[in-house]
Amino acid sequence: MTTALVTGSSGFIGYFVCRALLDEGWQVVGVDSMNDYYDVNLKQARLDRLTPSAEFTQTKATIETPGLLLDLFDRYRPDVVVHLAAQAGVRYSIENPAAYFEANLGGTFQLLEAARAHPPRHMVMASSSSAYGANTQMPYHENMKADHQMSLYAATKKATENIAHSYAHLFGLPITMFRFFTVYGPWGRPDMAPHKFTSAILEGREISVYNHGDMRRDFTYIADLVQAVRLLVDAVPNHTTQHGSIAGDSLSPVAPFRVVNIGNSDTVPLLDFIAAIEEATGKTAKQKLMPMQPGDVPATWADASLLKALTGYVPQTDVASGVAQFVAWYREYYKI
Repeated sequence: MTTALVTGSSGFIGYFVCRALLDEGWQVVGVDSMNDYYDVNLKQARLDRLTPSAEFTQTKATIETPGLLLDLFDRYRPDVVVHLAAQAGVRYSIENPAAYFEANLGGTFQLLEAARAHPPRHMVMASSSSAYGANTQMPYHENMKADHQMSLYAATKKATENIAHSYAHLFGLPITMFRFFTVYGPWGRPDMAPHKFTSAILEGREISVYNHGDMRRDFTYIADLVQAVRLLVDAVPNHTTQHGSIAGDSLSPVAPFRVVNIGNSDTVPLLDFIAAIEEATGKTAKQKLMPMQPGDVPATWADASLLKALTGYVPQTDVASGVAQFVAWYREYYKI
């Protein structure tokens, strides 16, 4: 039986990754701090849907706890690691920067040290489209220079890429970093725009629309993202045999390491996304136009050609369909 260690297993993406692996018959070892950055009840509800499986176990702990992950590697010897645990949120990184250093940098360091002791077949680790920072050339391609992050959150995610590359080079750890693009869908985080907008629109409250609505995002539906992650688990990087074999590959010349965008290969105006929520809820949004928030970027757009070259897959759920599924889940979960 194949064993996966999934950090952030009660999180939005982590829950769906665990579910997909369990459905394939994997043993899944989860780790999650269950912290109160957002509603713990939602995290617990996700966890409750995983625990009936005999092949799922979860440890409640912060990944930066010294020795915790090493103990889990000692015990379970995972074949694959899916690293999703992190302190999320661009805006919160301004209010509580220490949390980002502890979880994103300290936690990733503990994970890499554990993997160094017991090397898995492949480590797939979450980064973010925010790593592209101040780049204005779009769509974003993995080989673009990305040195000017706009928030501490983004800076920590780019730093984890650099740290992971050094471990891949020094210790031969095969690592794929995913840069996610605005993931949404059922069971999504309450601090994200889809959840906040849907809640406000259904309750007749104002929604804050930043940069006066002049925002665009590459919205990626959760099922598409999980399918891409699952396929990339099997696309293990090997710089000695694969380097130069794929045009535009981000594979390192000195390490079994690459960066891959997971996005819809499209950029949708924020106002169109709000319109999709209005359509799905049957209500009109009360919009409060606001200036750009510190640390935010006006647009994101993924070039997903490398993902397609590696797996044959490109996310394809359109916003209208994805939003309708999210709103249906929201109404059911919150009994509205």
